[in-house]
Amino acid sequence: MFEIIENGNVTTPKGFIAGGTNVGIKTDVEELDLGILWSELPDTTCSGVFTSNSVVSPSVTASKTNLSKKKIRGVVANSGCANCSVGEQGLIDAIDVMKLSSDFLNSNPENLAICSTGIIGEELPMALIRKNISKLNLSQTGGNDFAKSILTTDTKTKEIAVSVNLNGEQILIGGCAKGVGMIHPNMATMLAFITTDVSIDQKLQDDLLKNVVNNTFNQISVDGDQSTNDTVLFFASGASNTNITDISSDDHANFMEAFEYVCEYLAKELVSDGEGSNHVIECEISGALSNEEAKMASRNVVSSSLIKAMVHGRDPNWGRVMMALGKSEIKLEENKIDIYINDIHIAHEGKAIPFSKESVITSMNEKEIKIKIELNLGNHTGIAWGCDLTEEYVIFNSAYST
Repeated sequence: MFEIIENGNVTTPKGFIAGGTNVGIKTDVEELDLGILWSELPDTTCSGVFTSNSVVSPSVTASKTNLSKKKIRGVVANSGCANCSVGEQGLIDAIDVMKLSSDFLNSNPENLAICSTGIIGEELPMALIRKNISKLNLSQTGGNDFAKSILTTDTKTKEIAVSVNLNGEQILIGGCAKGVGMIHPNMATMLAFITTDVSIDQKLQDDLLKNVVNNTFNQISVDGDQSTNDTVLFFASGASNTNITDISSDDHANFMEAFEYVCEYLAKELVSDGEGSNHVIECEISGALSNEEAKMASRNVVSSSLIKAMVHGRDPNWGRVMMALGKSEIKLEENKIDIYINDIHIAHEGKAIPFSKESVITSMNEKEIKIKIELNLGNHTGIAWGCDLTEEYVIFNSAYST
């Protein structure tokens, strides 16, 4: 069991400080565009998961290099510039930003990761960063400013913290994330940072992050496009007296449950704030022959442009659901499929059944639209989240850089 902490964020767990400032990447001085999240404890461990796009930001490359050295204690992140498709200068600049940040922290560049988000094809304004990085003020209360500093087209910060009792001690897990466009499974245009004050075995930490990312951040879709800069980092400061070395005990299972909740919450916040969106789409597949097929099918449904348009128009066109399910190419038998929209049964054994269209349309006025598909073949389930596709999304992205 765990409890949500009111106004909790990425610095709620013990040992972490953070802050954000404007260094001039964004012309509006009121908008924060550079932040640092830092653990004050030298034995901090870090795990990371990155974009699968073949075009990769040098900021991701630099982070991967430092992660392999197993010395990362924090991250410097900027918004407004993706530092991608800028040639060799991109890696030079990423390394320089880590050096500037480590000097600011009186630390070593190997102790930092770097994340960049914004417009592709523009170089980092190094002169401005070099001049203004000293404006940063890091503190235990700076988590919200850090969360603001990574925003691009987001309309709000995405932040959470929870407490969970392990071996009689209250330990903490916090997190923040950004990204509302270029979001699709296999990571998305997201940056996400998770912190905890437990000590955790490095391999267990790596495996835990990878598995939970596959169940949460890799199960969301806004627009079907995958970014060049996606990064999820998980820091464990060890500031508490709790050490996690396996997952066999109830306490460790409680930690895993709380950790997955934090990641799922942040993932759903991303699609909830999707560019131009009005509705969150949740698709649950049950009765599949395997978990992987269930997850694949649910991703296909929430990723379908026709499903997104259907939800936007409040049109209970369940034939589109059947189409999206079928194109996932999982094993199914059409005459066994049942479909529900917001718990209203609209198709049985692969065929239409009588239902009140007006009731379904009314239910689709809700912020969250739930599509449930029962395959009636096995015992496995999968769930994914997306959002509707609106005119606002097209208008916004037709002039993103101008």
